[in-house]
Amino acid sequence: MTIENIFSLRKSKESLTYLGKLLVDGKYQSLWDYDTKLLPRAVRKWRKKARKFSQSYLRPLAKRVDLAPDSFNPSPLLSEATRQGFQTIILPFPLGTAAPFSYLRSTTLQVAVIAEEFATECGGLALLLLAHHLGVAPLLLSGHIRTWIKFLLPMYIKGARFGKPTTMAFAITEPEAGSDVEDSIGAKDAHIHVTATPVRGGFILNGTKVFISDGGIADQVTVFARLKGEGIESWTCFLVKKGMKGFSVGRHEKKMGQRASDASELIFDNVFVPKRYVVGKLRGGWALNQNVLNYSRPVVAAMALGHARGAFERSLQFCNEHSFHGKKLIDYKEIQHELADMLIKLMSMRMTIWRSCAHFRAVQSLSSIAKVYASDMAVEVCKQAMTIMGDAGVIHDFGVEKALRDARLTQIYEGTNQINRFAIVEHQYATDIVLR
Repeated sequence: MTIENIFSLRKSKESLTYLGKLLVDGKYQSLWDYDTKLLPRAVRKWRKKARKFSQSYLRPLAKRVDLAPDSFNPSPLLSEATRQGFQTIILPFPLGTAAPFSYLRSTTLQVAVIAEEFATECGGLALLLLAHHLGVAPLLLSGHIRTWIKFLLPMYIKGARFGKPTTMAFAITEPEAGSDVEDSIGAKDAHIHVTATPVRGGFILNGTKVFISDGGIADQVTVFARLKGEGIESWTCFLVKKGMKGFSVGRHEKKMGQRASDASELIFDNVFVPKRYVVGKLRGGWALNQNVLNYSRPVVAAMALGHARGAFERSLQFCNEHSFHGKKLIDYKEIQHELADMLIKLMSMRMTIWRSCAHFRAVQSLSSIAKVYASDMAVEVCKQAMTIMGDAGVIHDFGVEKALRDARLTQIYEGTNQINRFAIVEHQYATDIVLR
């Protein structure tokens, strides 16, 4: 579409009657602005605030920390995100910073819109900030008011009031128990080695967790372990704090994507955990874990959307700034078709995610549908962006190959997309819909 066509399109409203003009859009805002207006007022504010934060704080760091993650000190970024309320957005006042009325409509929407904005600039920095909520989720879903007051309230007071972050991590994955522990079908055969031995006053934890996001920098970790001599049916969640005797960080993984986020091995060598640090019910870890994943999958979907949107925006800018045979890339119909196809995918991803966040409680099939669809589409969009840009698409400075590497990871964690497909069908059996 040429620039002349655009101008004539904008002028076409002038020939309409007064009433006709009222029914025709003449603002021609960005689709980001149109979508933002669909959100509740408080969620709109968080989306705008997250975009401003990500452009101001994540964009300047993104390329540098992707190349040299080991030299990156995340403390200043975590402190600023905490001070602005992003690290306590999983709960409303008095335990967090989420807008209460919007929270009562959806527990996940506010986190999801923030996740998209963060991931648009950098997947690794987005995960660095968002993995904290995954660690907090078991404390929230335990439903124990005493747990909320003891652990969540101090986190909010120290964080939102004083800008001192308490970083959490979520530890379920083990060297021989990855996808199994995220799948109802495979769980019974999971080789879980992290055990909790009951002793006087508490439990002794032994074993190793791997690929734990923020594991190396976390102040506290929600850890899932089976009781000694029992299977996964005894899985229980424990809160382990940095500095507990026997708790240490092992290997730091070198990842293909989302490199700015730490992924570490956690070692438990006779770690004593008091009874009061049991999260939820004893032997209630399996249900707690499954429900945590139901809440976190729409957020992972939103991250995937952010990776794809970032790739699209960078490729669009590239097409506006570069020419081929004396003609701007944006003026080639083939390029316009590709960009339109990418935009269609972005819009459908966002609507799927927001639809999954339309309920107060997370819905298993909707959460998994959003995660699978958004992460698969994100990889496709990033590949299209690289194709449009040609040789420039594989150059780190343009940021599109990084977006593809970041997006690929969203197909794997929070249950692989194959496992999530099982979760989608499992929910249909659970609701007996197949019998109707």
